[in-house]
Amino acid sequence: MANEANNALTWIFNGEIAPPEDVNSILINGEKAIYAYKTIRDYAVFTNKRLIVKDAQGITGKKVEIYSLPYSSINMYSTENSGHLDLTSEVELWTRAGHIKISLRKGLDVRKIDRILAMAILK
Repeated sequence: MANEANNALTWIFNGEIAPPEDVNSILINGEKAIYAYKTIRDYAVFTNKRLIVKDAQGITGKKVEIYSLPYSSINMYSTENSGHLDLTSEVELWTRAGHIKISLRKGLDVRKIDRILAMAILK
C-alpha cells in the first residue's frame, strides 16, 4: 500500500470558484459544471459526468494539460474531513487509471464532493 500511495496523482484545491467560462468548450451535450475549485495554477471542475482538472505547465503556463476523469472509472473513494490540528481535508479516488489524492485547503466543504461522487457513482 505504501508504494501505491507514493505513486498517487495528487491535486490541491485551494478555494471554491465559479466555473470558468473556458471549461464550457470541452463539455458535452447535457453536461453541466456543478462545483469548481482553484488549484495551484488553474482549476478543477466537477460536472454531472466527470472531474476535469486543467493544469498549466512550464514557466509561462502556455502548455496546458487537461485531465478528464469520468465518474464511471472510479472503483472506490474515501473522504476525510479536517480535524482541529489538521488543516486539510482529503479525498482519495481509486480508479481504473490509478490512485488519485485531492487535498482541500481549510474551510472547503469535503462533504460537497462526497455528495457529488455519491450521486454520480451510485445512481
